[in-house]
Amino acid sequence: MNTEFEKIINASILLEKNIASIYLIFKETFDEDAGFWWKLVLEEEHHAALIKSAKVYFAPTDQFPQEMITSTFEELQKANNICQSCIDKYKVEPPTREAAFNLGLVLESSAGEIHFQKFMIEHSDSEITKIFQQLNGDDVNHYKRIKSYMMENNITVSK
Repeated sequence: MNTEFEKIINASILLEKNIASIYLIFKETFDEDAGFWWKLVLEEEHHAALIKSAKVYFAPTDQFPQEMITSTFEELQKANNICQSCIDKYKVEPPTREAAFNLGLVLESSAGEIHFQKFMIEHSDSEITKIFQQLNGDDVNHYKRIKSYMMENNITVSK
């Protein structure tokens, strides 16, 4: 496997895990939203596991569905650095409820997340892609779900 491509895959896995870690902090901080955040934690961890399994089983045979992660390493690294900063900061001082939800919107609109979500809903003739889409199931469109939850619970969406 190409070393640069492996770096991109690893950074994609890390991004999913970092987002899950942030959402776990939110779950532990906001009792009234714990169920909502917990579901997203599990889904982000599931996304990381899907990418990891694609790396293990399909990358060695050059069958990895590259459209699963079309971000550059630099974009992913930047997103991971932002996530790690948030994790470090929020472990010490959690955000407000409003800030947490708005960060969720920002995270879900990051390059890595958008490409993954797009991959999971696009029509494809590839059997490998169809398998991953079936495995992912309904774990899609976190941005829309976060925004809907915010609207239903009168949480202000930042501009």
